[in-house]
Amino acid sequence: MPDTAPLWTSAEIEAATGGRLSGEPFEAAGITYNSREIVPGDLFLALKGARDGHDFAASAFAAGAAGAITEHAVEGGPSVIVADTLRALEGLGVASRDRSPHVRRGAVTGSVGKTSVTQAIKAGLDLAGPAHASIKSYNNHIGVPLTLARMPRSAARAVFEIGMNAPGEIAPLSKMVRPHAACVTTVGPVHIEAFADGEAGIAREKTSIFEGLVDGGTSVINGDSPWSDLMAEIACEKGPVFLFGTDPQHYGRLLDFAPFEGGARVRAEIDGRAVDFPLRQSGFHWGLNSLCVLLMLEALDVPLETSMAALADFEPLAGRGQTAVIAAPGGAFTLIDESYNANPLSMAAGFRSLGAKPVGAGARRVVVLTDMLELGGRSRDLHEGLAAPIAAAGLDLVHTAGPEMKRLHDILPPERRGLWRETAAELAAETAELVAPGDIVMVKGSNGSKASLVARALAALGASSGSDAPRAER
Repeated sequence: MPDTAPLWTSAEIEAATGGRLSGEPFEAAGITYNSREIVPGDLFLALKGARDGHDFAASAFAAGAAGAITEHAVEGGPSVIVADTLRALEGLGVASRDRSPHVRRGAVTGSVGKTSVTQAIKAGLDLAGPAHASIKSYNNHIGVPLTLARMPRSAARAVFEIGMNAPGEIAPLSKMVRPHAACVTTVGPVHIEAFADGEAGIAREKTSIFEGLVDGGTSVINGDSPWSDLMAEIACEKGPVFLFGTDPQHYGRLLDFAPFEGGARVRAEIDGRAVDFPLRQSGFHWGLNSLCVLLMLEALDVPLETSMAALADFEPLAGRGQTAVIAAPGGAFTLIDESYNANPLSMAAGFRSLGAKPVGAGARRVVVLTDMLELGGRSRDLHEGLAAPIAAAGLDLVHTAGPEMKRLHDILPPERRGLWRETAAELAAETAELVAPGDIVMVKGSNGSKASLVARALAALGASSGSDAPRAER
């Protein structure tokens, strides 16, 4: 049943933040820092960033905000005045955690797959009872305490995504959440320019998620990662460690991943018990992802049958493998949208998955790539290094955009080398040249290099034919 009590009262906000009420007492049903997202009854948080949130307080009240957290008095409605609104948000998050000691909490990090794994865990939690989770990729110093502060009083379980861009960011957020179970999906060269010691530094940073575990909390680790021994050695100081991977000694062992049209079938063993279940995900990386999800749900007291049922219904997230048949004027093609983000690990996994998909006579497996970002001094090698997994997957054609992808473009064999343009926007303007009827096309790149522009332009080819919206594959 939904909560009947408010999410926050002004008195509770004062107690959690050390602030003082200006105006009449109020009750809030939600919380946001974006005045454009206000739902009547929300609490507006006036954060200071590129823009000062205080400048939007009047708009928030006009949209129906019940109250605000501010650093000075504002017009339009009541507020709790604090010394620092970001610190106040952290205080709300901790207070929300502490007032709900019954909630079983999980935390997710990793170089690849954080958001999808988090949302798949949430799907399992939802089937088991009232649950709460991060939305979008709310995984940083604002997103994590905001997700905590939004946790309903009625929640029985919750899962939080925790990310990083630089050393020292994960541990404080994990200590704020104090999870009962935490996982590292995998470790790879992502945000590597911030780490002088490369992947070793990334592995230590990811492992710091276990610092926040409650005593006796469970660690879930990708045992196929070359850094698994390091992670497990640190994690075992807190409580039990579950490894997932392909080794016979792993608690969760992947035996087979068999993709088919619109999904895949997984065969595995969980603590020696044989399991067999379908997925709506066809990417090979979902073999291990699904085991990570199952072990996290087990640690959060969700029955295995419930967890497998949730995975069977969990659909790809936007920009993370969504597949659609695009009815273009000259003939239909299949679009796989992986445009939300990219790094060397996810690129290789995507190529392998694309290469396994069947195509008709004369049709091609095409990949459209934009720059991978934040790779520092290794950027050239890592971009050129994509040529090998592309060849291993047997992909037919590679279109690229961006100065870093030019390095890959230049070393591809002529028969595989497609278009290269300086920017994703320029490549998006030539979508008719990228694809032919019957092709399967995957678009992938870092969010900052605008791969989504190409994905949207390809999807729009269906709209230009006068057909209905692109048809999603099931």
